[in-house]
Amino acid sequence: MRKYFHDIIIAFESIMANKLKSTLTALGIIFGVASVISMLAIGNGAQQEILDQIEMVGVNNILISPIVQSQEENDNDDNGQRERREFSRGLSLLDVEAIQTTIPSVRRISPEIALNSFAVHGGNREPAKIIGVASDYFELFNLSLQRGTFFNSHQEEHGLAVCVIGANVQSKFFPNSNPVGQYIKFGHVWLQIIGVLERTDVSVTAFENVGINVYNDNIYIPVKTMLLRYQNRAANFEGSTAVALRGGFGGGGAMIRQIISTIPGQNVSSNYHQLDKIVVQVEETELLSPVAEIIGRMLLRRHSEVKDFEVTIPELLLKQQQRTRDVFNLVLGAIASISLIVGGIGIMNIMFASVMERIKEIGTRQAIGATRTDIVVQFLSEAVLISVSGGLVGVILGIILSNLITRFADILTIVSFSSVIIAFFVSASVGIIFGYAPAKRAAERDPIESLRYE
Repeated sequence: MRKYFHDIIIAFESIMANKLKSTLTALGIIFGVASVISMLAIGNGAQQEILDQIEMVGVNNILISPIVQSQEENDNDDNGQRERREFSRGLSLLDVEAIQTTIPSVRRISPEIALNSFAVHGGNREPAKIIGVASDYFELFNLSLQRGTFFNSHQEEHGLAVCVIGANVQSKFFPNSNPVGQYIKFGHVWLQIIGVLERTDVSVTAFENVGINVYNDNIYIPVKTMLLRYQNRAANFEGSTAVALRGGFGGGGAMIRQIISTIPGQNVSSNYHQLDKIVVQVEETELLSPVAEIIGRMLLRRHSEVKDFEVTIPELLLKQQQRTRDVFNLVLGAIASISLIVGGIGIMNIMFASVMERIKEIGTRQAIGATRTDIVVQFLSEAVLISVSGGLVGVILGIILSNLITRFADILTIVSFSSVIIAFFVSASVGIIFGYAPAKRAAERDPIESLRYE
């Protein structure tokens, strides 16, 4: 290496003597490396979001959601479909019990009932969402406590007025105090706080599509507390059915639904399901699809062959989304890499032009004893120095660009060490590959013709 040190010094001096030309030559490499790094950062961020979402939907979870028809859709059903629908109870706690006792591969299960209203404490009134769940719910979604405890069996069984709050609820109502043991009013019921969830710092993009709640903003109570103290659509339906039958309305469900719909604040004709969701966790990932199919068949029989529910596997949906994003990121990376190739072609063109401009210099060096290898090293070093310096600037620009994308476009980007190394290595390789041909052409020139060249 010491033998060719002088040739590298000459290449460096040539670059410094033509700063503008060298800078313009390096622009292709600079923007190429910056594009590759920022595109890979977007891909890494998207992958991390998917992994976080998979963790939040829980491993091996199956979601069962009700299908709620609007009044217009209900009216458009033919008589046969409408009559069949009248015989379905909808999703209920009985379905939860049947799934838990019938399917041995079910590890955990939790119903879910959600209600939006206002929470009140100390004169502060804020909109909030309350969710009735079982104690298994927190393990299903990998939720941990910042302080306090989860529901115990006594609180669940007797529907006591206790709750676990999210981190944002604590920030709004108890910014400077420990909320455990204090009371918060939701709707018309005062609830004692027994626990506070750890904050989850995950983007909420597309969470509703896979059934994920924004845990930081919710208040959680036992599901029986929700049914006893807030809402129980199944009780409204059954109670109104009894009234209808005692009144002589034995003619069918249509009249019953009509009576229920007259209850103030109720729209049972559009949503007669007791539960808003059932979350089931199975033992092994391989069992997700078969258990989901078994659950679908079981519920169809229990609901009088009425398909008023939907069974989904959020982990599979997220993995499909991840595969789609991987293909998209691959295309973006390929497009960004094209700019590196364009930058390499620019280096080659400039180096060919530089050889033509410096023919006499080449002849003079050869005349005083420089070998062909010295000439190759000189011009190749010049190309590599331009590409490497462009690569360094491109790495810095790519990191800055990634941060700007996160800040202004609200897209998570993660710049990995491997992406920086790959981009830099490619930029150096571009200098070697595209710089060799001009260097070889310069070395192969005849010294006498070079000295005579005008």
